Amino acid sequence: MKAAVDEAHRFGRYVAAHSHGVEGTKVALRAGVRSIEHGSVLDDEAIELFRRQGAFLVPTIYTSEYTLAEGEKNKQPVHAMEKARRLHEMKRESFLKAVKGGVKIAYGTDTGIIPQGANARQFAVMVRWGMPASQAILSATSVAADLLNLSKDIGSIEAGKYADIIAVTGNPLSDISVLEDVKFVMKGGRIIKNLMVNPKR
Repeated sequence: MKAAVDEAHRFGRYVAAHSHGVEGTKVALRAGVRSIEHGSVLDDEAIELFRRQGAFLVPTIYTSEYTLAEGEKNKQPVHAMEKARRLHEMKRESFLKAVKGGVKIAYGTDTGIIPQGANARQFAVMVRWGMPASQAILSATSVAADLLNLSKDIGSIEAGKYADIIAVTGNPLSDISVLEDVKFVMKGGRIIKNLMVNPKR
């Protein structure tokens, strides 16, 4: 792992590690990966390694909730349902540990396990599991941009950036679920979608 990370760095690249278990996560962090995708089970040592290495956690916490709610209807194998049940509480505890421990958390959903288009449902889970709404929004904007080393172009609304903007009808700081119903999309300064209702004059 260290050799792979060193080679990536030599070419100006980063390494993302796919890891659910805590030991694999810690080995990858010690090797210098930039991010851990999933990180379903974390302990105090893992949290300290994230901080020390400046690494990002990209949790996929909606997947187990979706599997528990819809898995049997979707004909998920018995072993997949059992795994989701076993991991669910561990994922919740690990996520809260990362939030409280000051780990840099970027938004990721593992779409493919959940239906395409359901990506924003994870916001509500993040908030319900202990992350402030403002931090959840930042995880999908400025923190994600930082992870991808694209902060100069995206992640915030500033002059000179790409003007990738969405709008919803409501305040996501008081009800994060409004982000599940995006009414306006601007991509690179061009309006792609506009379902905002203009009040009658």
